[in-house]
Amino acid sequence: MPPNRSAAANRSAAAPSGPRRTALITGASSGIGAAFAEVFAAEGFDLVVTARREDLLRAVADRIERDHGCRVHVIVADLAERGASARLCDEIAARGIAIDALVNNAGYAVPGAYVASPWERQDAALQVLVVTVAELTHRLLPGMIERGYGRIINLASLAGLLRAPAGLTLYPASKAFVIKFSESLAGEVRARGVHVTALAPGFTETAFHDIAATRARVKALPRFAWMDAQAVARLGYAAVMAGRPLEITGRLNRTVAFLARFVPRSLADYLARRAGEV
Repeated sequence: MPPNRSAAANRSAAAPSGPRRTALITGASSGIGAAFAEVFAAEGFDLVVTARREDLLRAVADRIERDHGCRVHVIVADLAERGASARLCDEIAARGIAIDALVNNAGYAVPGAYVASPWERQDAALQVLVVTVAELTHRLLPGMIERGYGRIINLASLAGLLRAPAGLTLYPASKAFVIKFSESLAGEVRARGVHVTALAPGFTETAFHDIAATRARVKALPRFAWMDAQAVARLGYAAVMAGRPLEITGRLNRTVAFLARFVPRSLADYLARRAGEV
């Protein structure tokens, strides 16, 4: 092949061939979601992107269409609202779009003690972190099975594999659910041409820690403990294309997850309590 290869020629063998496939990415207005939009577009997918913040979402869509020449459909939705997933799927169907890949990325953490926030706020977080992941998967999976092709990435976290510190109470519990849900579903649908991956990043350079009010607690971590969103998204894409049910990003995070299995429970409880102290 000539040395000056085009971007299209550089796409991986896992990229779609024939008619262009379409990926739905939730929480695509920034961070890992926006990075996933870039990665899937670079690999030859058209996109449906959704988030609450229309201005940021349209800026991402315009940039990707310009840089990659793909079609990007913008659908603004607040997935914390009951019925939002159904409305999103109805709008996608009304536009005549078939979803071949789903990235359940939307999510956030409620900071502070569990009872310090009203139940309505905790309920909204559960709706995004747990219910939306399960519901969008349930609604879009039948079409993937029927077409014999599907790729589903569910954003988990290293926190879902470790003893949880005090504070952000529902977040690690929700991510543990995402991991188990993804692993079980992966075994159920792999023979039908559908790959499911739980992506478990550690500390990632996004606005998550500002929203979760944990920036001050983690800012002292060394630079090598952090990954950028693009690197996380690329690892997630490679993992789902390879059919790996769980992908822990980075050697350091994999080492932490491995060692955590051997830490005595009493010590893990002590460290979790210390980590949660403000």
